[in-house]
Amino acid sequence: MNKIPACFPIVLGLLCFACGSVRPKEPFNPARVPPAPDYSRLENWAAHPDKTDPADQTPCPGIKDEQTGAAVDVFFLHPTTYTGALHHQHDWNAAVDDAPTNQKTDEGTILFQASIFNGAGRVFAPRYRQAHLTAFFSKDKVSAKKALDLAYQDSKEAFEYYLKHWNQGRPFIIASHSQGALHAMYILRDLVEETPLQQQLVAAYLVGWPVSETFFKTIKPCRSAEETGCYCTWRTWERKFGLRQAFEREIVCTNPLNWTTDEGRYAPKSANLGGVIRPFCAVRPQIVDAEVFQGILLSSRPKFPGSFFFRTKNYHVGDFNLYYMNVRENAQLRAKAYLKR
Repeated sequence: MNKIPACFPIVLGLLCFACGSVRPKEPFNPARVPPAPDYSRLENWAAHPDKTDPADQTPCPGIKDEQTGAAVDVFFLHPTTYTGALHHQHDWNAAVDDAPTNQKTDEGTILFQASIFNGAGRVFAPRYRQAHLTAFFSKDKVSAKKALDLAYQDSKEAFEYYLKHWNQGRPFIIASHSQGALHAMYILRDLVEETPLQQQLVAAYLVGWPVSETFFKTIKPCRSAEETGCYCTWRTWERKFGLRQAFEREIVCTNPLNWTTDEGRYAPKSANLGGVIRPFCAVRPQIVDAEVFQGILLSSRPKFPGSFFFRTKNYHVGDFNLYYMNVRENAQLRAKAYLKR
């Protein structure tokens, strides 16, 4: 079901150093597929309103976790954390009870990305049998597709379980990054678009994955900061390097500093309310600027302690974090706009 754009392996280039030699050596084998998650069990949720988890945290005392009493929900799908960095990460799909992978997920993407949305709504983030990072650049396309389809199956079932047991007609935000954004796109198209659920959609953040302007029929890109029922998407590159690349103009890109998709509408660093990178407890205002260019987001080089060693020109891992406070404020703004309708 999920398809990988031909250009996407380069998007993951900065992550490939983690693959090492720990990757699937054999074709996808159904007999080696980990057990399916039971979403009635809270341990199969990386973040959930009924448990204490990293998505409850905020990067400074002045920012509050607003989940208690929130009228909106957030369904968050995390990016790939099963990368081959650990010795046992050699299957096509991760097990949801894999403790080292879960720790990496929780201390990484749940803390640094899912927490963005605790000011807008209750955060639900399922664990799923995510596809190995290899699936995005392997020559074995058949195995890669099977691994991604399995991951999508879990993501879809988690969303359906959430709808049946916890949604109760509440408006929701779908937030996602990278592999999570790929699955979120299909959840939106398969389960939400042109159904009654579309009326409950506050907005979707499909970040770190290319979204074609023709992918959806009726769900449109967000064109302003307060628009609802729409989606935002961007992939971040260092400006000079990004300008030299050949990208597809039909790919939608949102500027997370001015919330338009217009090319040439440059947003300076002064518009950046703050990025959050390691350590989590530090908000760094005006860390980067932003400008839409041929389907990608151009950014200045961020400066932070240790940034001298940050040599990559692909800022994929920072898609959310370079604009942490702006995304947080925007999710709150869209939630309030929806509730006022």
